[in-house]
Amino acid sequence: MKKALALVPFTALAFTPASNAVEVFKDDKNVFEIGGYVDARVIDTQGVTEVVNGSSRINFAFTRDMSNDWKTYVKLEWGVNPFGNSTISYSSESNFETKSGDFLNNRLGYVGLSHDDYGSVSIGKQWGAWYDVVYNTNYGMVWDGNASGTYTYNKSDGAINGVGRGDKVIQYRNSFGDLSVAIQMQLKNSVADIPDDGSTNPNRLVQTEYDNTYGIGLTYQATDMLVLTLGGNTGEPMATTASGRVLKETDYIYGAGISWGGWDQYGFYAAANVNANEYHDTDNLGRFLQDAVGLESLVSYYFDNNVKILASYNILEAGDEYEKVHQGDVFKRQFAFAGVHYYWDNSVVMYLEARKDFSDFSSRDPAKEAAQQLTEDDGVAIGVRYIL
Repeated sequence: MKKALALVPFTALAFTPASNAVEVFKDDKNVFEIGGYVDARVIDTQGVTEVVNGSSRINFAFTRDMSNDWKTYVKLEWGVNPFGNSTISYSSESNFETKSGDFLNNRLGYVGLSHDDYGSVSIGKQWGAWYDVVYNTNYGMVWDGNASGTYTYNKSDGAINGVGRGDKVIQYRNSFGDLSVAIQMQLKNSVADIPDDGSTNPNRLVQTEYDNTYGIGLTYQATDMLVLTLGGNTGEPMATTASGRVLKETDYIYGAGISWGGWDQYGFYAAANVNANEYHDTDNLGRFLQDAVGLESLVSYYFDNNVKILASYNILEAGDEYEKVHQGDVFKRQFAFAGVHYYWDNSVVMYLEARKDFSDFSSRDPAKEAAQQLTEDDGVAIGVRYIL
């Protein structure tokens, strides 16, 4: 089983039961599976109560046995918005945003080649090696963590710097005893526009340009219950501010994680990860975090009656350099959430989660302070997830 973990993206196995797939076709050479879920929730936050899409998705997986113990595989996944347009929507990256009418959006798409001894190589849009370090706290249905350095550039999917669902990634995975290794290069030369937040701040980023990025993730199965992770990611972004100023810096993040137990197993589960980073993420106004540290933590207990209780605490705090550049502004994204999940026949999950915000976005400019707080608020959500 430990060898198998190295041959497919580690996080694909982490999300049980949500990652369960139905085997549609199988012969002596090929396997075709369909997976995903539809998630509907009612959420009350920022003075609005609304039905929203809970990161619903559908995916297709193809595996083919080749000669000499080699296998090829393909994974395609799309986000699905089955509930139509909304004035406020809650995305899988914990971001409130106005949704377009698009029914599908690309989440993952990669092709790979694997061998039991030589490991696997995959190419395409896939979970980054950094995510192996911090996945262990990202299990909330509604308020998953935004302090791990994964969903960068104000809670996007982490594609820009390859730490989340990275674009144009080449990734190698293998395991050596209890140690699993993921190494990646993101080969691209891309320009990305940063959505306009409506502010008049001259330091707001309006465009970023990235060349290649590089990442590594190490996972050590210390015991049957204890898992340790370690890794980092780096790149060199160039950004243009609203005033036309061009910035060129080194983006890096490094950190470690620890977990006890299994999220999908009955009993106690606990996990935490920490990271330090520079020019890796932005604040809620789209300005670079010159330096920051992040912490995510999660504890849960899964009872024999299929009820799970959980609680999480997360903090991402910018350092002295950020305050110096932005005239004393404070950026501290800090919140806790708790919830109850009920797993019915391992195919339907009903859940209730509530978030309490403790963030600090102090600024000399009241307008900036208010804008920073816009997507950080208390909230309550109730929902149901139907797993395909």
